[in-house]
Amino acid sequence: MADLDEVKDAKEYHIGIPQKSEAFFLKGSNNLDWGMKNRLARIFNPESGRTVMLAIDHGYFQGPTTGLERVDLSILPLVPYADTLMLTRGILRTVIPPSMSKSVVLRASGGTSILKELSNEEVAVDIEDCARLNVCAMAVQVFIGGEFERQSIINMTKLIDAGTRYGIPTLAVTAVGKEMVRDARYFRLATRICAELGAHYVKTYYVESGFETICAACPVPIVMAGGKKLPELDALTMAYKAIQGGAAGVDMGRNIFQSEAPVAMLKAVRAVVHNKATPAEAFDLFQTLKNQK
Repeated sequence: MADLDEVKDAKEYHIGIPQKSEAFFLKGSNNLDWGMKNRLARIFNPESGRTVMLAIDHGYFQGPTTGLERVDLSILPLVPYADTLMLTRGILRTVIPPSMSKSVVLRASGGTSILKELSNEEVAVDIEDCARLNVCAMAVQVFIGGEFERQSIINMTKLIDAGTRYGIPTLAVTAVGKEMVRDARYFRLATRICAELGAHYVKTYYVESGFETICAACPVPIVMAGGKKLPELDALTMAYKAIQGGAAGVDMGRNIFQSEAPVAMLKAVRAVVHNKATPAEAFDLFQTLKNQK
């Protein structure tokens, strides 16, 4: 039993100072539970409110994509410079060291390859496995306008329901089929549907005309998808315009790991997203770091 003889009366109550109750920094997330917010705060930098995600989940339907043939050699050197990794549980368990402290967004949908209809996906990871892997969010592909549109939406809502029980957010990824028009009208539709049905943030593509309306109409954060490989200055310009248009970050893969200097490119993207660097400033940083290497 504790010795109570020397216990002093508490007196630092600070009665005149109200306890702080700060709003959560991320758009549309203030009413989430503590665990959800904590995980989102590991994905999004609380100081800038933004994220640089490194997407390396392409293999779940494309196989060994160029630049991802050996994840241990091409990706592990990049990990320190990303805010979060987006990947599959297979790569997480076989390649990524458990000592890594970066947040993880786990690809949780799947079921078809590039040889078949991509929209024919299902939820491919159990929520308990996501919890075992200590992931900060689960990513699910949503094919608005696709052949299996309804199925992909239900996949998303099932993940959202399961994630709510375990305190794990859901990232909805808007997929675009070959026959779909990539314009602001389509992406306003796709991102809003995902948010309306409970997605905690949405990944979508950048469009030159009207991207700011996509971000404004979506009540949760938008993260820009990097898409196909572009020249470095073009990719940095796209990221800059997306951030200026209201995006809360970028999720880049091929524009990072297929770059001629991946670490330099990732640092340049970080400068755009977190430090408000212009494309010219970021490209100058890229060239400087590339030449130093």
